[in-house]
Amino acid sequence: MSDLTINTADITAALKKNLEGFDDSLAASQVGRVLEVGDGIARVSGLPEAAVNEMLEFENGAIGLALNLDEESIGAVLLGSTDGIEEGQPVKSTGNILSVPVGDGVLGRVVNSLGEPIDGKGPLTGTQTRRMEVQAPGIIGRQPVDTPMQTGIKAIDSLIPIGRGQRELIIGDRKTGKTTIGIDCILNQKGLGVKCIYVAIGQKASTVAQIVAELEESGAMDYTVVVVAPASDPAPFKYIAPYAGCAMGQHWMDNGEHALVVYDDLSKQAEAYRQMSLLLRRPPGREAYPGDVFYLHSRLLERSANLSDELGAGSLTALPIIETKAGDVSAYIPTNVISITDGQIFLQDDLFKSGTRPAVDVGISVSRVGSAAQIKAMKTAVGTLKSDLQQFRELEAFASFGSDLDPVSQAQLDRGYRLTELLKQGISSPMPVQEQVVVLMAGTRGYLDNIPVTDVLRFESELLEHFTTRHQAVLDDIVASGKIADEDGFERMIKAFADGFTTSDGSGPAPEASDPGSATTDMVDADNTLPEEEITADEA
Repeated sequence: MSDLTINTADITAALKKNLEGFDDSLAASQVGRVLEVGDGIARVSGLPEAAVNEMLEFENGAIGLALNLDEESIGAVLLGSTDGIEEGQPVKSTGNILSVPVGDGVLGRVVNSLGEPIDGKGPLTGTQTRRMEVQAPGIIGRQPVDTPMQTGIKAIDSLIPIGRGQRELIIGDRKTGKTTIGIDCILNQKGLGVKCIYVAIGQKASTVAQIVAELEESGAMDYTVVVVAPASDPAPFKYIAPYAGCAMGQHWMDNGEHALVVYDDLSKQAEAYRQMSLLLRRPPGREAYPGDVFYLHSRLLERSANLSDELGAGSLTALPIIETKAGDVSAYIPTNVISITDGQIFLQDDLFKSGTRPAVDVGISVSRVGSAAQIKAMKTAVGTLKSDLQQFRELEAFASFGSDLDPVSQAQLDRGYRLTELLKQGISSPMPVQEQVVVLMAGTRGYLDNIPVTDVLRFESELLEHFTTRHQAVLDDIVASGKIADEDGFERMIKAFADGFTTSDGSGPAPEASDPGSATTDMVDADNTLPEEEITADEA
């Protein structure tokens, strides 16, 4: 009987010996089977605990993204080629939700939609991973947008100001300068402590290479990361690229820093999503887009915010770009994104072709944050610029019929031509806000009224040179305080330069900008002073 005695110690030792080298990760993993594969989509059976956006691993090492969680199967989009994937092969559940590397280690790099470097500079260092899709900050976690996000573009900073934490749509037909505005805004952040992300979706790789070269040449890559999903990439990469860029920016925002992300452009992301959705057998809706295409963009753009002080007061500013066809802003995707964003910069094809660049249409463009995102000096300088330009557009259309105009209307028309010329700006030449204040005040206070239109840009460059060489302290004070300390003295400096400016026709110094005996000038001056009094009253 003694031979039948059970010794628990021996049993334990035997179990431990047999379990040595056992990999417990294999026990925890689930395995499914490929039901069918084709067109970049795989249908998988099994894996009952798989989550949306979970990474699935196929036998050949390919990664799939679980999107459709049906009762009997999972619809997964393949992040790569379908070569080597066949019906009946096993599929492993990784338990990992779609993530991307974030942190300062990505600055200066060009990465793909998964955050993998494609610039040949070796692996990323100093990064951590973060889920591509997280919930947007709530209402309580935000504070009002009140700090300017200077773009360096006169027409935008003066008329359609953007604030840190805002979502401002750039919309227009192809080849109207949408990308240029986004890139100029990134160039203008140099030295301002804003980290930038440029997301290129569905563009030619050669075009993106030119943009990266431009950013490197100007030193902007030091604070910028470029996320690329070129036209040659499969649809899933174009779909996830904006979320990858947003996750990188949100990391900096959550750490109390400021970030700017340019999505170029979301029209192509919507088209990629439509392609994926139709292949996943989701029902098509308007223009064959799926019913949740609004949510596609809203859950992306809502993540941009100006966080409250309790959450670190960081910010993420978004400049989504949408391409219209023949100026049709009432199409499905444009109207969707317009309703999500805090305003739009509309670029008009006719203006672009007529030489007005940036081709911003003042009438339809708007910023719902408005002058809250402007420094006080800019508000003072802008005056009635927007209404002057709008009246000019109406008068210009009226005057094209050849009818005679009264002196007041003619004065408005003449000023409009000069203001339009003043707002023109070359590409990759952002202007600091203090210099914008100088030239805009010269225009709105009437110091260009008697200068030929062809001389306006020369007047601008010589005026800026005059200020930087003789009145640099005044410009530095605008940067430091955000306002013009002595408004009358500031205007006298502009007037002194205007009085000594020689026009190209050799007529000597330009005539006085303000002539009390002139009825037309009295009218224009009255228009200029009234809104400034209103601004002062509001601020008081």
